[in-house]
Amino acid sequence: MNNLEDKKILLIICGGIAAYKSLEIIRLIKKKGAFVKTILSKNANKFVTPLSITSLSQEKVYLDLFDHNNEAEMDHISLSRWSDLILIAPITANTISKLSYGMSDDLASTVVLASDKNVFLAPAMNVRMWEHPSNKENLQKLKNFGYQIIGPEIGDMACGEYGEGKMTEPEEIINYLDEYFRDIKKNKKFKALVTAGPTHEYIDPVRFISNKSSGKQGYEIAKSLNKNGFDTTLVSGPTNLEPIRGINLIKVNSAEEMFNATLNNLPVDVAIFSAAVADYKVKNKEKEKIKKKEYIHLKLEKNIDILSHISKHNSLRPKLVIGFAAETNNLNENSKLKLSEKNCDWIIANDVSDFSIGFESDFNEVSIFYKNMNDEKLQKMKKSLLAEEIVKRVVSQLN
Repeated sequence: MNNLEDKKILLIICGGIAAYKSLEIIRLIKKKGAFVKTILSKNANKFVTPLSITSLSQEKVYLDLFDHNNEAEMDHISLSRWSDLILIAPITANTISKLSYGMSDDLASTVVLASDKNVFLAPAMNVRMWEHPSNKENLQKLKNFGYQIIGPEIGDMACGEYGEGKMTEPEEIINYLDEYFRDIKKNKKFKALVTAGPTHEYIDPVRFISNKSSGKQGYEIAKSLNKNGFDTTLVSGPTNLEPIRGINLIKVNSAEEMFNATLNNLPVDVAIFSAAVADYKVKNKEKEKIKKKEYIHLKLEKNIDILSHISKHNSLRPKLVIGFAAETNNLNENSKLKLSEKNCDWIIANDVSDFSIGFESDFNEVSIFYKNMNDEKLQKMKKSLLAEEIVKRVVSQLN
């Protein structure tokens, strides 16, 4: 089955000998019934010509960020918005380095930086360049940003050497993109709900009990679910994070509001409870601001346990219920106990006593405890990349 039909591919061609293969990529994209627009980097037109590309794509070729005719239409924005995905084939070590540092000194790099679409990279370079530590480090940074790497392959190179660094063949690249769209199409049947951030339990109109949760991990999970085709609802406590396009965002303050919003958005196929919900709320909340005193006495009562309630509510229980556990000690024991007591399918746990991960950090390191599988640990990585890893496992289990 052809999953590329009517899709919009933005192809960026960089200056390397493998650029000649980009013409075959364009031909195959068109054969699949997809649309393709092309950007040539500054050096790429030394290997392939705009005329040959236009002949195959039936589209204008974009060359220079500072072309007044192009930039009158803000091409670096319009191209990134037009596409369903961006493919850079071939991508050179130089462009990998530029993107890893967020440089935007030409149209190609500016489009990538301005885009919110998935970016696929098909590297091509000499084996020594591919294996150089600086290149490996730059690639890891791009993976952390969520870029997907296709290849390279092991084989004979134009320089006469043999090894890893040869660009993946056009047919394989097209198959990779076809599988990407196939998976998204398959996932469109799934509905997901994610809770994120802290809750605020008010003492009086200006003071509240809360915690250090930033909501970053939950937002990244919701973003990844959405990019992978899920119909996604995000129930968020108070955060400083921007809304995510394409996601149904419901903002709440208290645990009770989060519970009600969660109930109102069931049923779903998967529910991921990453929010750091306050365990207690103030029973004797004041209607007016409490004046400064030597002591005040607060009477606390337990909040409803959202995770436990949803997981044990048989009529509305999602197929897959995933809880989070923020621990400071006995992570394994506490997480396994939570998995059992709350009737979850998974518990994703992290050690928040390590300030380099977890609350407020852009990085996380977690252990996943499964009801019916062996536990696994995911080493420290960007929360965006961790979200992708979690969603891969969600997709695998639901399918």
